[in-house]
Amino acid sequence: MRNRKIKLGVNLDHIAFIKKSRDTMYPNLADAVKITEEAGADSITIHLREDRRHIQDKDAIEIRECAKVLNFEMANTTEMIDFALKLKPDYCCIVPEKRDEKTTEGGLILPSTNTLKFKNFSDNIKKLSNEGIKVSLFIDPNIESVQVSKDLGADIVELHTGHYANEFNTINEFEMIDNITSSAEFADKLGLLVNAGHGLNYENLNQLCKIQSLNELNIGHSIISQAVFTGLKDAIKKIISIINNCD
Repeated sequence: MRNRKIKLGVNLDHIAFIKKSRDTMYPNLADAVKITEEAGADSITIHLREDRRHIQDKDAIEIRECAKVLNFEMANTTEMIDFALKLKPDYCCIVPEKRDEKTTEGGLILPSTNTLKFKNFSDNIKKLSNEGIKVSLFIDPNIESVQVSKDLGADIVELHTGHYANEFNTINEFEMIDNITSSAEFADKLGLLVNAGHGLNYENLNQLCKIQSLNELNIGHSIISQAVFTGLKDAIKKIISIINNCD
């Protein structure tokens, strides 16, 4: 039995992608934020990519104006750090980016040996922290990445669950869960909050929800896909029901 509730962050990137695909004024992202919060989500997540393939700068500003709690995903670049300092989200999650990827393929390869890169990362985290923004690092679930995240000054780690999602219902599923669990427990002992996300859906959530040190799940694509059939509010409520009844 869990001693604390797992929070849910809902990623709205795929709603923005529909809007971007034809450069229309709809779907209205402020309406999406309102419905998402009314359905019980704890935060709104958006990723402003360098290639602007879905969320646009003006979208991020519009969402910040109406979202109660905003988690802003971004690359560790001067442009994005400067934008985040003006946007002032509640959380910044630094993620890796590749121009030719369909979506984020893995966690950050953290600069544990390169002094210059380590200092750049640490300085940028400090800039955000000094403005009251909590900083999360999107990492693969392994002990070394968790430790470097702590050394860099992060408040939170978000464990990449894509490999688990890909191996779900195979013999490798249990190894993936063990990696996530041990990384989450280690991060918790270091005083880091532990989030997780990527590739999570209505079928593969249950095992993750049993991890005691898990603070929040960030889910987007599967919720927006389900919303095509049942509407956004019902799609979110269904995910929350699974999270709350995983025992």
